[in-house]
Amino acid sequence: MDCSIYSSSSTSIQLSPRSTHPSWHLKTNSVSWSSSLPKLHLSTPTPIRRKDFTVSAAWTRRSGGEVAERPNRKSWKQRTDMYMRPFLLNVFFSKRFIHAKVMHRNTSKVISVASTNAKDLRYTLPSLTDDNACRVIGKLIAERSMEADVFAMSYEAQKNERIQGKLGILLDTIKETGIIFY
Repeated sequence: MDCSIYSSSSTSIQLSPRSTHPSWHLKTNSVSWSSSLPKLHLSTPTPIRRKDFTVSAAWTRRSGGEVAERPNRKSWKQRTDMYMRPFLLNVFFSKRFIHAKVMHRNTSKVISVASTNAKDLRYTLPSLTDDNACRVIGKLIAERSMEADVFAMSYEAQKNERIQGKLGILLDTIKETGIIFY
């Protein structure tokens, strides 16, 4: 690599890697303000590009094969949520009945179940889908969950589901009975 240094005087120093002593050359430069500033010119050899050489991606990126193996990686919250909130309330309203159950997320075991289609409720309730039936189902779910030593549960609403009407009545009844929603 050759290096040239120009200074405000009319002299220039040429450095070459082969020689240990600088070789002095006398050059005449114009006397102007910009010529009085020192100038440094470095010349570097151009790199040779090889066609078979590939640059690997950064260590944080995944290769194409790795992305195909795990296309939908879940977030930390999605992976740990089943352990942080293990009991999930599942409610289904049909045209004729109301079904509710509490499940353990990790083991998928059903902790408590209540339905207006059960024999003990089917013949005692005047209507199987009205607000009073929602209150009865909420109270039964709460009592049966407490018997199974479950005092806290969570309810995850569907994408466009609002907690109002019959669902709101059912959830409020469960809260009033003593179950904590987290």
